[in-house]
Amino acid sequence: MNLSDYKGILVFAEQRDGQLQKVGIELIGKAKELAEKLNVPVTAALMGSGIEGLAKELVAYGADKVLVVDKPELKIYSTEAYAQAFKAIIDAKKPEIVLFGATTLGRDLAPRVSSRMACGLTADCTKLEISDDEFKRLEMTRPAFGGNLMATIISPNHRPQMSTVRPGVMQKLDRDESKKGDIEKFEFNLDKSKLKVKVLEVVKEAKNKVDISEASILVSGGRGIGSAENFKNLEAFAQEIGATVSASRAAVDAGYIEHDRQVGQTGKTVRPDIYFACGISGAIQHVAGMEESEFIVAINKDEGAAIFEIADLGIVGDANKISALLGEELKKMNANK
Repeated sequence: MNLSDYKGILVFAEQRDGQLQKVGIELIGKAKELAEKLNVPVTAALMGSGIEGLAKELVAYGADKVLVVDKPELKIYSTEAYAQAFKAIIDAKKPEIVLFGATTLGRDLAPRVSSRMACGLTADCTKLEISDDEFKRLEMTRPAFGGNLMATIISPNHRPQMSTVRPGVMQKLDRDESKKGDIEKFEFNLDKSKLKVKVLEVVKEAKNKVDISEASILVSGGRGIGSAENFKNLEAFAQEIGATVSASRAAVDAGYIEHDRQVGQTGKTVRPDIYFACGISGAIQHVAGMEESEFIVAINKDEGAAIFEIADLGIVGDANKISALLGEELKKMNANK
């Protein structure tokens, strides 16, 4: 393999039901930063059916070029069809770096593509950098051994260098409608004989899920909250300050709250303006998902808890009692307005 044949960065711009997923936009922002060090363009791969109108949005968020793969067979995600399309793009464009969002769809597609390209894949990265040496390799950092170690992985002998990144880890660029970029309709021959699975119908569960990664204020509870009943008190406190309730893995595993509210390495990565860590010890697995919060308030009975090391404001005491008192004071303040 001649590594010099591979140039540029390719980002999978995931869309669902004609809506761009935030993680693809975030990855374009990170790709632009990496591309500056390599002096190469950033290309977004947009796949689906009837989705060409989304290409301009990707350009506005920083993509230098958008490859639009528009086929009826790509309307609903299919592993085989999408993998064929993506391999065709890589074969034709030869990017040196390929980035996927670590969504349910991205985690399915990325390993299929890496296997067909006979290259490695680093999953769930929390940091991406270009090495300072002459080789300018992609350094892909991810938690290992249950989050107790951060491993930096390189791919010195194969291209492309591929990784998945969880939503919320990277920051998107500001939208700029004046930005110019190329939009190309990419054609390839889809081998329909290999499409062994056909989706007949998509039935969505009617459930009001909360996206904690979009919240500007989070009140997060841990094992120290003690019960599902006490989480209702956190809900009352959160309501007073216009916040959303989230949780640590320990609280989710204990059945206090649903998994979609979980923050951390095995949950979601969040960047709220204010993060209240109530009864959370500060294990590295949890910290990995919230340490980029603008302002962190920690409430814990243990003054030696690790969470205080990253907190901007720490309160030593019972999180249930303190959150209730804060809620009452805020009620009074709101009533006197």
